[in-house]
Amino acid sequence: MAIEFLLVDDDTDDSDLIFEVLKEMDSDVKYTYAMEGPEALTMLEKGYTPHIIFLDINMPGMNGWQCLTKLKSSDRSKDVPVIMYSTSSYPHEIEKAFQLGALAFFTKPNHYSLLKKNIQIVLEAVGTDNLKSLEKKVLDSITPSEKKP
Repeated sequence: MAIEFLLVDDDTDDSDLIFEVLKEMDSDVKYTYAMEGPEALTMLEKGYTPHIIFLDINMPGMNGWQCLTKLKSSDRSKDVPVIMYSTSSYPHEIEKAFQLGALAFFTKPNHYSLLKKNIQIVLEAVGTDNLKSLEKKVLDSITPSEKKP
């Protein structure tokens, strides 16, 4: 079973770049895209359950902090790992991400090679070195009744 990501970002270029990095790391990866927090929350309320959520901080309307708070307070999504990212890397933003329940945080550069390196660092920080290992860790943590067919 392929690992499935939900990318929440108002910038389609950024989300496409992240997807390209993930696809290069694992050609079986799947992703769904939401342009804003409310759209992502609606998808989850309707039963969509990704393995991991990538969430941008800076979005109009509901920002990433507000979306993360709602994700972590919902029974449907509270256990889904969230990786937050932003163009800035202020220490208080990184700290806030972890305080609100994010699994990891990375800075999103506009360069493919730097983005790939940042994602690899995140994977290493969560105890794996590639998407296949991360997929196994995530799937092993899901009870049999929660696994997708």
